[in-house]
Amino acid sequence: MKFQIIPVTSFQQNCTLMWCEKTNKAAVADPGGDIQRIQAAIDKLGLTLEKVLVTHGHLDHCGGAKALAGQNNAQIEGPNEADDWLLEKLATDQTRMWGLPAGEPFTPDRWLKQGDTVTVGEETLQVFDCPGHSPGHVAFFHAASKVAISGDVLFAGSVGRTDLPKGDFNALAKSIRENLYTLGDDVQFIPGHGPTSTIGHERRSNAYVKDKK
Repeated sequence: MKFQIIPVTSFQQNCTLMWCEKTNKAAVADPGGDIQRIQAAIDKLGLTLEKVLVTHGHLDHCGGAKALAGQNNAQIEGPNEADDWLLEKLATDQTRMWGLPAGEPFTPDRWLKQGDTVTVGEETLQVFDCPGHSPGHVAFFHAASKVAISGDVLFAGSVGRTDLPKGDFNALAKSIRENLYTLGDDVQFIPGHGPTSTIGHERRSNAYVKDKK
């Protein structure tokens, strides 16, 4: 599996394009906006987009999901159904809150939950429930590449905000310790914003959520 980060929106959200090298089938995780830029990257590489993956329902992560999926005849998978209330407000409350262009509300073709898997061509990603930043946040992990997509749960040197509606720091810390920190120290993760890091580095040094071991 190959991965390419495409920063989108004025928030410089890390949209991730990933593809199966055997089939050239691709998925995009968290297309928050700027779908022309995302589409250009897909077309340049000669890929076929079959999935749009969503970690959570905040506008900067999924504002372009319905439009991108529609123009590629792709399926939308994720987040967990606990974020349905956020997806319903992509064109109203969230636009006012974030000051970003309105997104198009949608219901995914498939809600995701802990233990599910997502396929991209012949590749498979594991799904982990990671509530705290939002109640329905999920993370994706490709074990063969040792790459995780953590959305707004874990960052390089930081963690996701929990002062937003339905945020919960205790739930966030549990998600990080019990799901992300157990993936392996050599796993690289792509956060929702900012630079990538490794699980081991954050487990040892992250000032917000320390490993209790």
